[in-house]
Amino acid sequence: MVFATHAVVAAAKTNNPILPNGTIIAELVAFVILLWLFWRYALPPLKRAMTQRQDFIERQIKESEEARERLEQAEQEYKELLEQTRADASRIREEARAEGRAIIAELRQKAEDESARIRERGEAQLAAERDQVIAAVRSDLGKLAADLAVRIVGESLEDDERQRRIVDRFLDDLDARTPQETH
Repeated sequence: MVFATHAVVAAAKTNNPILPNGTIIAELVAFVILLWLFWRYALPPLKRAMTQRQDFIERQIKESEEARERLEQAEQEYKELLEQTRADASRIREEARAEGRAIIAELRQKAEDESARIRERGEAQLAAERDQVIAAVRSDLGKLAADLAVRIVGESLEDDERQRRIVDRFLDDLDARTPQETH
């Protein structure tokens, strides 16, 4: 039996997985100390770094959302400005067209006025020339008529007043007959 107790003591000194030995306890104490050191000194800076990193990521997400909102707002403003610019361009085109039509109408009116003025001046000039021709024809015709009357009647028409009356009467008769004969 003694031998059996020695065997039990020897067995106890050997690594028995059921019975804890001093190495396990020392390892357990070292592990707890390391865990405490990690918890005390390493974990707070890691937590701070993780918190800072989370804050940085949240800030970037918030900034990207704000940037996206600003972009949407800028796009909306761009669309509104583009629409307003198109409306302004359309309005300016219509104003230019209306102004062009007004200028054309004004130029047309000026051309018509100038044409009427030229026509009136031409008619006045023609009337003056016609009057001159009529006066020249009357004078020549009067002399011819007087000469012819002197030859036919045999009477002298040297009296200017009488000669003028005869010529005027002859021309009035001629004027009265001319429109009837032309129709």
